[in-house]
Amino acid sequence: MKFIFPKNFNFKNKLFGIIDYNIVLFNILWYVLILIILNIIFNDLQLKIFLFIIFCFPFFLVSITGLNGENILYVFLYLYKFCIKQKLYLYSKK
Repeated sequence: MKFIFPKNFNFKNKLFGIIDYNIVLFNILWYVLILIILNIIFNDLQLKIFLFIIFCFPFFLVSITGLNGENILYVFLYLYKFCIKQKLYLYSKK
C-alpha cells in the first residue's frame, strides 16, 4: 500500500498521536517540581493530592487540547515577551 503525502504536509512525531514530545517533557518537569515543593511544605497526603491536581490538571488539559494548534511552550514564550515589552499602538484615522 502506498501513501502519498503532499510536500507541504507538516509531519510531527507525537506521543499517542496527540501530545508533542517536548510538551510531555515540559509536563513531567512541571509535575516533578510541584511534587517536590508539595512534599517539602506539606505533610497531609490529602492536601498534597488536592494541590497537585489543582496545579497540574490545567496544564494537562491545555497540553492535550492545545491552543488553536499552537505549541503551549510558544504561547508561554509569547506571553512572557508581552509582559516584558508591553506596547500599545494607537493609530488615528484621518
